[in-house]
Amino acid sequence: MSACRYRRSMFVTRFAPSPTGRLHKGHAFSALTAWQAARVAGGRFLLRMEDIDPTRRRPEFDAAILEDLAWLGLDWEQPVRRQSHHLAEYAAVVNTLNRRGLLYRCFRTRREILDTIGDAPHGPAEAVSPGPHPADEEARLLAEGRRFAWRLSLDRAREALGQEVWGSLTFTEEGQGPRGESGIIPARPETAGDVVLARKDAGTAYHLAVTHDDALQEVSHVIRGEDLFEATHIQVLIQALMGWPTPVYRHHRLMTGPDGRRFAKRDGSVTLAQLRAEGASPETLRADLGF
Repeated sequence: MSACRYRRSMFVTRFAPSPTGRLHKGHAFSALTAWQAARVAGGRFLLRMEDIDPTRRRPEFDAAILEDLAWLGLDWEQPVRRQSHHLAEYAAVVNTLNRRGLLYRCFRTRREILDTIGDAPHGPAEAVSPGPHPADEEARLLAEGRRFAWRLSLDRAREALGQEVWGSLTFTEEGQGPRGESGIIPARPETAGDVVLARKDAGTAYHLAVTHDDALQEVSHVIRGEDLFEATHIQVLIQALMGWPTPVYRHHRLMTGPDGRRFAKRDGSVTLAQLRAEGASPETLRADLGF
């Protein structure tokens, strides 16, 4: 199914967790923020499982997310879209971009790229744009069966769009970025570098899958944490290259614990399941989060 069908006459938003762990307060705040926005606007609220990481996703986490959100009192449209069921759709987009000459194979490992950046005079903060391998080297690596990722070439993308279109890429921020950004924001895809759009092990990568699905599902408003604000720049570029609409973005603050650190799976933040086991009620948690 094409991702080009889209109507801007209805407010549509989504909550898109990854089933790689249990939900915590930060997830609850984000889900409630999007769900409430849809109710206030008389619009639609979607749930999407961004389960494209084959090494970390677990069916038990998928089921737990549904349980936690229902306990919070949220409802959503059916069916739930699970990205792992639609890898062929993302592969078709990769093929389209590749046929247009916008991608290149990158055989470098993450460590090799980081080492190269660290040795460069511009320092480690520079966006990653390793560039294509020489043709003979690429042929040799392919013959050896080496794994590679497909990267989007910013240079080729700029050439394909033309400087005038490239310079006019913008998005509307109704919330606030991490430095107070709001209103009409000029897109700066160069800050992301040549991002990976597909990997051999996963078939697709976050930036491609999320922009495809937002267009396919007619998402009019992307409501998510401010930690994803910078990702918007490259996503706007992908939308322009594919002829997909750019939603309105509404980034929100991140929930933090008593120590000032934001809630995160990797830090072992207290989960909603743990709070529920300790006797917390959904009403108490919602009130604690400001709802």
